[in-house]
Amino acid sequence: MTLTSTEPELDPEDTGVRKHGWKRLSIIPSLPEVNRSIHVPDRRYIWRRALAFAGPGYLIAVGYMDPGNWATDIAAGSLYNYSLLSVVLIANFIAIFLQALSAKLGIVSERDLAQACRDAYPRPVSIGLWLSAEIGIIACDIAEVLGAAIALNLLFHLPLVWGVALTALDVLIVLALQNKGFRLIEAFVVTLIITMMVIFGFEIAYSKPDWAATMRGFIPTSQIVTDPKMLYIALGILGATVMPHNLYLHSSIVQTRRHGRSVSDLRDALKYSYTDSTVALMLALFVNAAILVVSAATFYRTGHHEVGEIQDAYKLLSPLLGVAVATPLFAVALLASGQNSTLTGTLAGQIVLEGFTEFRIPAWLRRMISRMLAIVPSIFVVAWYGDRGMGALLLFSQVILSAQLSFAVIPLVQFTSDRTKMGEFVNGTVTRWIGWGLSALIAGLNAYLIVTALR
Repeated sequence: MTLTSTEPELDPEDTGVRKHGWKRLSIIPSLPEVNRSIHVPDRRYIWRRALAFAGPGYLIAVGYMDPGNWATDIAAGSLYNYSLLSVVLIANFIAIFLQALSAKLGIVSERDLAQACRDAYPRPVSIGLWLSAEIGIIACDIAEVLGAAIALNLLFHLPLVWGVALTALDVLIVLALQNKGFRLIEAFVVTLIITMMVIFGFEIAYSKPDWAATMRGFIPTSQIVTDPKMLYIALGILGATVMPHNLYLHSSIVQTRRHGRSVSDLRDALKYSYTDSTVALMLALFVNAAILVVSAATFYRTGHHEVGEIQDAYKLLSPLLGVAVATPLFAVALLASGQNSTLTGTLAGQIVLEGFTEFRIPAWLRRMISRMLAIVPSIFVVAWYGDRGMGALLLFSQVILSAQLSFAVIPLVQFTSDRTKMGEFVNGTVTRWIGWGLSALIAGLNAYLIVTALR
């Protein structure tokens, strides 16, 4: 990929920050209806200032505990006991690192990742990256649709086909919250995250896991790479955890904060944003690890290695644990997960479309188009293959996400490592090497999976 750079130009507002190496000095702000809409108190009020920056990280964390994560974590626990906890941990640290780069890009350049790609790359490359991002969003949407449909079926015995169709109406929830302000969206998301954490705290207590084996599960083994089936699930966990659309989303929503543009102000904004996303993603790590631990302690331990689907997990939890409340709590957490992911998926879709194409359509229409592209294949799979097909589609959607990840990670690392674009906020040598190393690792693992599958 070839970047087009120019000599740095002075920021028109002359705050000491320069517009570095971009083709255009200014662009239409990302999510213009909420851009710089949240006031940040001055530095005399440390805690109020920290709270003002808190929020975007939790919207990002939602993507790391969506129904796709549930499917991969349940399959991992029932098939391989605690062994793939190491993948969950590694994927979470990769996520923390990449989301920090995403926040840096948005705060320093005032561009989201989609806008940056359009501004820096030749049009054919930009279009290719846009299509890749859209495929990733559709794959993520499929997981949200199926997760919500399964939760409605488990809680209210609603037929799966009807549950899939009803997910089209969640656009109304998204629009209602967007019209009330960005802070309300963040508060709603945090509430649902806390709900999931509390529920899985109870589930872990009920399942009584082997804590020594759990701790050993966080240590990687060579079997993860040498066993093709294990690698497939591991890449599913990676795709479900480090989601490409989250990199686009984070680089945009960090721009909702109205802070100064001096070098010291930007450093301060980066510090608080890194803290926000790191804390939120550690909460996501707890939820993901909890799902896998509960699956291993409940299903693997009792010989139910065939439990690779959410519906099976729901049916077996109470009989195996001997606690009647375990299954309804599980379904409520799943519904919370699906609704949370719906909110962030809507925003990510809007950011990707407008950033790459500068084509703006009403949010409800963008959401409806995206949701229809997910609903059609989901209805087909449910009608044709039934419950079993849903589980396979959920896992496959996460592997697709993993395959798309390189197309977001490589531009992100490239832009934040370019001094002409980032100035003194450019990645340091260690950060740059870690970034390129992760890019190569992700691309290599996906290539290995494809080659193995074709044998």
